[in-house]
Amino acid sequence: MADQELVRLAREALSEITPESTVGELLTRSDAEDGVITLTFSTTMQGYPGWHWTVSLAHLPGEEPTVLETELLPGEGALLAPDWVPWSERLEEYRAAQAAAAAEAEAERASEDDDSDEDDEVDATDVYDEDDDFGDDPDDGIDFESDDSAAPAAEPVGVDEADEAEADADEAGPEVPDAAGLDERPDEEQ
Repeated sequence: MADQELVRLAREALSEITPESTVGELLTRSDAEDGVITLTFSTTMQGYPGWHWTVSLAHLPGEEPTVLETELLPGEGALLAPDWVPWSERLEEYRAAQAAAAAEAEAERASEDDDSDEDDEVDATDVYDEDDDFGDDPDDGIDFESDDSAAPAAEPVGVDEADEAEADADEAGPEVPDAAGLDERPDEEQ
């Protein structure tokens, strides 16, 4: 069987466990004496630098190849932590990146403002006029100065008179105790 057919079979097997976009180019092929062929592909997944996809195929003479195993394995140095960088240096890099991002955002805002200023040039007298009566235009149907006290009040729905009396008592505040009987003490205490 041709190498292209083995690569196609290996990629099909990988597509069952990962999106095709995460499988890179063929890196190595190794043949064992027992008919096992191992194909290694690079990975394009973020967060996995130095890792690779491995597909093991069984290819016996006169038989169709069979997929034995697919896996994602770390490569040389993939499990090593990156070099330690002091916090002060990382903080400086972070602040510089934040300042650059803020400057870029400000530049974009300024260019958007320039574009919109050209389109929206407005004379200051169009914005505010002292003689404008704000809403007394007879054509708009709104009269802000009139007082429609003659409008009927909305009636509460589902409220009975006992609830209204209780609500009135609650709004009146706490009830003052009757002071008439406070100074009267039994004769024994006097």
